[in-house]
Amino acid sequence: MPRSSLRRTCITLAATTLAVALTACGGTTKNDVKDDNGSAATAGKADPNAATKKGLTVGFLPKQVNNPYFTSADRGGEKALTALGSTYKEVGPSSATDTAGQVSYVNTLTQQQVNGIAVSAQDPGALCTALKQAMKNGIKVVTYDSDTDPGCRNAFVSQASAEDLGRTEVQLLARQIGYKGEIAILSAAQTATNQNTWIGYMKDELKDPKYKDIKLVKIAYGNDDAQQSFQQTQGLLQEHPDLKGIISPTTVGIKAAAQYLSGSKYKGKVELTGLGTPDDMRKYVKNGTVDAFELWDPAKLGDLAARTTVALASGQITGKEGETFKADGTAYTLGKDGVINLGRPTVFDAKNIDRFDF
Repeated sequence: MPRSSLRRTCITLAATTLAVALTACGGTTKNDVKDDNGSAATAGKADPNAATKKGLTVGFLPKQVNNPYFTSADRGGEKALTALGSTYKEVGPSSATDTAGQVSYVNTLTQQQVNGIAVSAQDPGALCTALKQAMKNGIKVVTYDSDTDPGCRNAFVSQASAEDLGRTEVQLLARQIGYKGEIAILSAAQTATNQNTWIGYMKDELKDPKYKDIKLVKIAYGNDDAQQSFQQTQGLLQEHPDLKGIISPTTVGIKAAAQYLSGSKYKGKVELTGLGTPDDMRKYVKNGTVDAFELWDPAKLGDLAARTTVALASGQITGKEGETFKADGTAYTLGKDGVINLGRPTVFDAKNIDRFDF
């Protein structure tokens, strides 16, 4: 959520007007996706000692505006850009499944000739044509939170290791249910890159013999919509009355699931974990609905996305594996396909949750 609803309204109106003319520029084909598996082409050689450019404009394009998670992340990006002497702007759809809307906003930012775009992709391939056009126009493209195909951006700022996130959520829930019983996953959109990657690791973790008495019975999708996620939680429990636990790797989903459980007969009987913000989940931890959940600091994720974009625009990195740069005093190294990991997630419970405010 931007700091000013008036500013967001103005930006959204401008973007919507331009989107009508630009919609034909976006989209991708199956062949485009197949061709995008390599890392993005980079120009020139990285100079880690190059001066940080000032006066840049970086557009942040979250999956969904008005989502508390992205509000926190993007404010982190805004604060970093201000500190670096550059300008922040945010545009984006109000729905987490409006992929066509994301394409239109990429086209709008390209036409406005911003210096960089930081985007959390709703779909790994749908933005590729638009993002490649942006890069052809000299715009640096960084994905954060949810990636595109590697060839469609310069670098990806990952919340943490995808494998760590997927496996630790299973580990948390397994301990809570005593390694026995039926479980379900409440995800966001069915096409969400990050969600599907984490779920893949969850399934792989469940193959370990120590989980032999745990059965994943269903994956439901709430589309990062509070009402849909609430209804999906209700549906899961009606369809699977013996359910022992739910993993929701989405901040909107876990909050909605906690809200349902806290007012139902399942409170204290069905365990819930996943990815949530301390502010959203504090009351559900304190009233006994949720034992523990995890997340990284979204503001730090947005901060690193902004600083990575500026580092690219300044020529300090190009997006190649092995390059290094400093962001607010911390050194980061680009991994395979230009992936930068923020760090390990934090587990929140009754003992530590009051120490956090986001």
